[in-house]
Amino acid sequence: MSDASTAQTQSSNAGSSADAAPVLKVNGLKKHFPVKKGLLSRTVGQVYAVDGVSFEIGAGETLGLVGESGCGKSTVGRTVLRLIEPTAGEIEVYGVDIAQLDKKELRDYRRQMQIIFQDPFSSLNPRMSAGDIVGEPLMVHNIAQGKEREDMVAQLFERVGLRAGQLTSLPHQFSGGQRQRIGIARALALNPKLIVGDEPVSALDVSIQAQVINLLMDLQNELGLSYLFIAHDLAVVEHISHRVAVMYLGRIVEYTDKKSLFTRPQHPYTEALLSAVPIPDPEIKREKVILQGDVPSPINPPSGCHFHTRCPYATEQCRVETPVLKEQAPGHWVSCHLR
Repeated sequence: MSDASTAQTQSSNAGSSADAAPVLKVNGLKKHFPVKKGLLSRTVGQVYAVDGVSFEIGAGETLGLVGESGCGKSTVGRTVLRLIEPTAGEIEVYGVDIAQLDKKELRDYRRQMQIIFQDPFSSLNPRMSAGDIVGEPLMVHNIAQGKEREDMVAQLFERVGLRAGQLTSLPHQFSGGQRQRIGIARALALNPKLIVGDEPVSALDVSIQAQVINLLMDLQNELGLSYLFIAHDLAVVEHISHRVAVMYLGRIVEYTDKKSLFTRPQHPYTEALLSAVPIPDPEIKREKVILQGDVPSPINPPSGCHFHTRCPYATEQCRVETPVLKEQAPGHWVSCHLR
């Protein structure tokens, strides 16, 4: 195992409770997409979407995963669920590495892991009623049929704030917030332990965002759910998360509890992200950190620290040597040569 993977594993161990096995443990996860060109579709390169990510999520815990668009957040979430097959790494669910399981063996673990998609409309089949959409997982996994399934779906509707009388309505007859509640009900149908939220509120109005976030938190308290909450809105992440991992160009650069991250950020990239968050008080002045240049291409990422091309503090060491995650304070891990 590389030094970076070892350090990230140590970071995840530091962030989990010592007396309980994690629901999810990811170690050295990589996902590279081949770039093909020409009539023979020869592979001429790789997109390094996820490049050695490690973390843990405990029971009843929310890990927020943040970063700019294109940093690999959604790829991490889908690879963890094996909706996308990983290139390398371990994905342990209650101690079992599901990355090594075949489709038949993976079926039982699919019940324990579900996803809430970003777009509450395109993620729903427009030709199926809301009740059939929520009840489909129950039928696929042979959990309930007929009247029993209908009763279970009605209970799920009520749990997420919808009416049982809406079971026969089609997706276009619901508002955006209601459609996302349908998606949440579908995710709950199999009684999972882990739910990946792939920016589940970014497509909603602000007032509706608050309602859905509060619903997710209530469900977590009620059912003991664990969340991998992927987002770019730091205010939402601060509200719902217990711990936060910051990604940049396929790697985690900072990893700690949310209070430490928002009050004492250590990585220059995290400082820049936080400085861009608007403050709702015109009397408070805060200096913004303006990053120079564009995000490098994941096809040809910079050598050394991926962030050195935009970092105002970069040194020659940053350009040639890849930093590892180091514990700067108890439970606070940073990937930076200057810390």
